[in-house]
Amino acid sequence: MTEAPSDRDPITVMGLLFETHEGLIAKLEPTWRDHGLSGLEMNALQRLSRSPGRRLRMVDLATQTGLSTSGVTRLVDRLQRNGLVVRETDPADRRNTYATLTQEGDARLGQALPEYRAAVQHWFIEQLPPDQLDSLLAALRILRDALRPEATAIT
Repeated sequence: MTEAPSDRDPITVMGLLFETHEGLIAKLEPTWRDHGLSGLEMNALQRLSRSPGRRLRMVDLATQTGLSTSGVTRLVDRLQRNGLVVRETDPADRRNTYATLTQEGDARLGQALPEYRAAVQHWFIEQLPPDQLDSLLAALRILRDALRPEATAIT
């Protein structure tokens, strides 16, 4: 007879993480879709809006979103076609290209954020007592720093 897996079994742990992630995405997706954005586009616009000068080097945006250089190029192409970002070359070092949030991009993000924040509040933050939420956030930062030390946190 096979023994039931414990809560700390690696397969159980990952299964819970995947199920939680998929469930959260299903609950949050309508908030960005209603504003004509994908989750990846929403993530990129948020990162740009919280960066100095409302811009990031393309390589940094790729790192922060977990995309390859070609993936971030395709993402910025879509955002630029929709008027939400522009590409800018650094005049001091023409090897650096930036993605910069436009006024239209800022406005679209501003329209989507209240609903998105409310959904995150309801489906994530309010599901846990404050002490458990604090512990989870601390654990997520530890894991993020171990797994993606090159990523810059947006807190």
